[in-house]
Amino acid sequence: MSVKPTITPKENGPYVVSDCPMLKGLLDGKQYASTGTIALCRCGGSKNKPYCDGTHGTIGFSSAKAADRVPDARENYAGEGITIHDNRGICAHSGRCTDSLASVFRLRQEPWIDPKGAAVEKIVAAVEQCPSGALSYSIDGVEHRDRQHDPEILIAPNGPYAIRGGADLQGCEWGEGASREHFDLCRCGQSKNKPFCSGAHWYHHFDEHAPAPKA
Repeated sequence: MSVKPTITPKENGPYVVSDCPMLKGLLDGKQYASTGTIALCRCGGSKNKPYCDGTHGTIGFSSAKAADRVPDARENYAGEGITIHDNRGICAHSGRCTDSLASVFRLRQEPWIDPKGAAVEKIVAAVEQCPSGALSYSIDGVEHRDRQHDPEILIAPNGPYAIRGGADLQGCEWGEGASREHFDLCRCGQSKNKPFCSGAHWYHHFDEHAPAPKA
């Protein structure tokens, strides 16, 4: 596959997607129709998920970023043979880094990243699991951020749309150091960093099988 989808987040409305080569469930692999132009729900309330059914217009959905979102800023953590780059402002809080390498990505500690906490190859493996593009790394002055992947949109259970292999995302401000090859888009309607996922689905207990409450 070489065609990359074009994704246009409509103001206070859905993601309008064209040229989507693959739309499927992240875990179950279920494939969804994606030919032509489709509208994907991002308010969290559609009764026909992942597709939009117009519910955004009845629940007061706002596509604006929250004023109290985590600021867009990238920090660098230099270790032995590797430098880890991190932008908390675009993190989707999937927990893959902390779950896979707690000696480097340390919850409730400051600084939260210890670039000397594990061997370089283990750090690389952990960073390469980051779905949002918040993490990347440099070795010998060369940054490694994007990956080789066929273009597709994956639907995380009760979570975001996971973009892999790149997409032409229209009309959006990208965070410092953000990957345009892999990133997560909000599906629950509650992100503070729309259209990108901020992990809000965890805190709002997003249930993809239930309608969203009215604003």
